[in-house]
Amino acid sequence: MNYRPTIGLEIHAELSTQSKMFCDCKNDPMEIDPNTNVCPICMAHPGTLPKANREAIEMVLKTGLALNCQINKLSKFDRKNYFYPDLPKAYQISQYDKPFCLDGFLILPSSGKKIRITRIHLEEDTGKLCHAGDGKHSLVDFNRAGVPLMELVTEPDFSLAQDVVEFAHEFQLILRYLGVSDGDMEKGHLRIEANTSVAKDGDPLGTKVEVKNLNSFKAVFGAINYEIERQSERLTEGETIKQETRGWDETKGETFSQRSKEEAHDYRYFPEPDLPPFTFSDQYLKEVRAKISELPKQKRDRLSSQFNLSDLQRDVLINDMYISDFFEEAVSEFKSLNDSGDIDLIFNYLTSDLKGVESERGILISQSGFKPIFLAQIADMITKEKISSRVAKDVLIKSFDTGESPENIVKNEGLTQISDELEIETVVQSVIDDNQKVWYDYKNGKESAVQFLIGQVMAKTKGKSNPAVVKNIFGKLSK
Repeated sequence: MNYRPTIGLEIHAELSTQSKMFCDCKNDPMEIDPNTNVCPICMAHPGTLPKANREAIEMVLKTGLALNCQINKLSKFDRKNYFYPDLPKAYQISQYDKPFCLDGFLILPSSGKKIRITRIHLEEDTGKLCHAGDGKHSLVDFNRAGVPLMELVTEPDFSLAQDVVEFAHEFQLILRYLGVSDGDMEKGHLRIEANTSVAKDGDPLGTKVEVKNLNSFKAVFGAINYEIERQSERLTEGETIKQETRGWDETKGETFSQRSKEEAHDYRYFPEPDLPPFTFSDQYLKEVRAKISELPKQKRDRLSSQFNLSDLQRDVLINDMYISDFFEEAVSEFKSLNDSGDIDLIFNYLTSDLKGVESERGILISQSGFKPIFLAQIADMITKEKISSRVAKDVLIKSFDTGESPENIVKNEGLTQISDELEIETVVQSVIDDNQKVWYDYKNGKESAVQFLIGQVMAKTKGKSNPAVVKNIFGKLSK
C-alpha cells in the first residue's frame, strides 16, 4: 500500500544580540556559571516591566525580507500561557495573530523547489534544566531565559527528509550571512522541530506528529524517516496515529512519545499588556532591507560565473563565509602577481593544505597571522617554478605559525627551486652511485624505480630541485 508523507517545520534560532529580549542582561547562553546573567526582569519578579530589544526585532525583519516575506506593519507581542519549571513567568512573551513576518518562501538550491514560509515571529527563550545523575531532582539555570528566539514555521510542503535537511541548512547559511545568529546546532542555538504525517494516497492529510528539539541535520534526517516508517506500519496494521509530541533517541535511532500535542487554544493567548504594538514605516523597512548583504543564492551564482568553479568547489566556499572571502581576496592578490595563473591552485591549497594546518594546530585561520596575500605569494612562486610543491607546504606551515610572508621565508632560508641542469646532474649522479641496484632496475624498464631515485634527489636538495628537470636527467642518463 502506498502512503504519502507530508512534513512541515518549526525552526527556532537564538539571535546574536548583545542583550536579552526584554532586559539589559548579557545575551550569553553559553555562560558556564549558572544564573549569572539574570535580573528581576528576566526572572519575572513582581512589578517589573519588559522593554523590547530593537536589535532583535530588526534581525527578524531582515530575516523575513531575505526570505521574501510580507512584513506586518502593525505587529504585537502576546502572552503564551503554559507552565514549565524553566519558564520564570509561567508564560512566554511570544507572538500569535500578528507576527512580524508572513507568507515568505525559500527556493531549494538543488531542485529549485519552492518551500512556503507561513510566518517568522519573535519570542523569548526559556531557561535550561540540568538533571541530576541520581534521577531524583533537577536544577534550573536561567542564563538562557529571556534570550531573543526567532521561530520560523513552514507550510507542509515537504515529502522527503533530504529536502527538509537542505532547507534547514540553507536557512542556517542565511542566518549566518545576515549576521543574526551563528545557527550552531551543537550549542542549541538552532533547534528544529519536524511535523510529520502519513496518509494513504488520495486520502486527506494524516494526523500530525511533532518531533521536538532536533539538534543536528543527521537527527532531522533520521527522525523524519523513522516517523514515516513508524506511521506507515501503524496504518498498515489498521491502527490510528495519535497526535503527540515525540523526542529523538540518537543512540537507538528511533523516536519516543513525550506528551499529547497542545492546540493553540490550550495556550490561552492574549495580547501582552506591558508592551505596546509596533508599527513599521516604509522608510524604516527600506533602511532594514538596505542592510541585507549578499545572500547564499546570489553568492553561488556570482562565484560560478566569476571564477568558473565547479558546483563542489562553489559549495565548499559558500558553506564558510570566512573561507569564501579569504579565497576571493587571495585570488585578487594572485591576479595582481600573475594574471595567467590557475586559480584552482588557490582553491586547492586553501581548502586542503591551509585547512589541514588549521585543524592540526587547533587555531582558526582567522586567528592566525596568515593572510590572503600569503596564499597568493605561494601560488605565484609555484606557478613560476620558484619553489617546488614540497617546499610550498613547508613554507605555508611556517608562515601560518609565524605570520611571516612566504616570500621572505623563501628568500631568507634559500628555498628557491633549483632548475639548473648542471647543478642538479651532480646530485643525480651521487644518487645513482649510492643506489646502483635501483638504477639498474630503472635502466631495465622498471619505471616505478625512478620515483624512488627522484625522492632521493629531493631529499638531498631539501625539496628544492625541480622534479621535472630531475626526471629528465635520469631519463637522459639511462639511455
